[in-house]
Amino acid sequence: MPQSNVTLHPSEHPADEAAPRLARPLRAGQGEALNDELELPLSASPPLSVASARPAERLSGSGVSLRIYSDLNEVADEWKTFERHADHTVFQSFDWLAAWQRHIGARCGTIPAIVLGRDADGELLFILQLAVETGGLARRLTWLGSALCDYNAPLLAPHFSDHMSTERFVLAWRDAIKLLQSHSRLRFDLIDLQKMPEAVGAQRNPFLDLQSFNFQILPHPSGAYVANLGSDWEEFYKEKRSSATRKKERKQLKALSELGEVRFVDVRERDAIAGTLDTLMAQKSRAFAKMGVEDFFARPGYREFFLAAACDPAMRELIHVSRLDVGTTPAATNVGLTFRGCYYLILSSYDDGEVSRFGPGRAHLHELLRHAIENGFQRFDFTVGDEPYKRDWSDVELRLYDHLAAATLRGWLIMATATAFRRTKRYIKQTPALWHAFSKARAMAGMLGKR
Repeated sequence: MPQSNVTLHPSEHPADEAAPRLARPLRAGQGEALNDELELPLSASPPLSVASARPAERLSGSGVSLRIYSDLNEVADEWKTFERHADHTVFQSFDWLAAWQRHIGARCGTIPAIVLGRDADGELLFILQLAVETGGLARRLTWLGSALCDYNAPLLAPHFSDHMSTERFVLAWRDAIKLLQSHSRLRFDLIDLQKMPEAVGAQRNPFLDLQSFNFQILPHPSGAYVANLGSDWEEFYKEKRSSATRKKERKQLKALSELGEVRFVDVRERDAIAGTLDTLMAQKSRAFAKMGVEDFFARPGYREFFLAAACDPAMRELIHVSRLDVGTTPAATNVGLTFRGCYYLILSSYDDGEVSRFGPGRAHLHELLRHAIENGFQRFDFTVGDEPYKRDWSDVELRLYDHLAAATLRGWLIMATATAFRRTKRYIKQTPALWHAFSKARAMAGMLGKR
């Protein structure tokens, strides 16, 4: 069998009675909701490995044929064809994730584990863009490119919900886990699927239904925020900002203009894109240092990824780079993604020099919102993060979820620690006073660390 892919075929037989189970604690009152046929987890200790010595081609009880690829080149054409009509978010675009794997994942030893699920007629139902991360104390099954994807979810055929019941998807998911564990390169200790939205396009995210069958689903520590845009920037602006705030912001814009001509620049040329991104990363790195947080641009491959993605002709319609110039100073910069009527704000920064006194980041955001409205976008997605300014502009809050499950004893120990940490982190982030105190302490620690 080739090392790049393995296959699981469907049959009419029920799932193997001896199939191992992922483990998590059973909450009181949930036992009656379990479907015995699914053979889902009933206890948390000891954690049972889902590895199997049986051939990877074992028959599946879900009625879904599964095939797994660890070479993105082998699945590129089918993925790109499927994503044209499938329900998914911008972060499941093949070109985006292939660039991530090329510049970041491969350096870190991440192995793609792309699961394609087909019905009995061979029609593609879903793509699960998974990966096995090999660093750290345990091998983790995650979403491919998870750290740089604000939303992680499968790609679903438009008719997925009509053909896949919750029970059938749970069986298919367990089959996929068995198949992954049967492949030596793809074995893992822990499943860690983060930042999953409730919906994928017009369909409910099937991974959230795992909770109904006693799989652990946790609220992600942060939410995400989306503004529904109208057809006129001035009307939208008046709706979102009070007259007093608008007056203050006009004064700040006038003060900026006294330092030099204020221009919104829609950056299109390759060299200009590279130069703008260099400026953005330098601005962000200084901001991270002041906040006392890690500069992720210093991680291996991150700078190269953003530069390559933004300059890739294949992603020209996906990635938008802009800046706000004040005279000769690039006062604020931005990288956004554009997809199906939505503008996604993923990176933004501003100069910390003299212009910072007059809100260049805010002025740039105004121009981005104006740009989105004038170019026909219906939504402006501020993506993950609970910064107050996002709430000011948005009328939709997206709740995100994580799925954690152990496959080995080592995985169980890490899962218990990770669960406690994320619950604590969410409590702090969702409590304004605690989050403010934590942020100030973190910034102070960062300043002391530089001495």
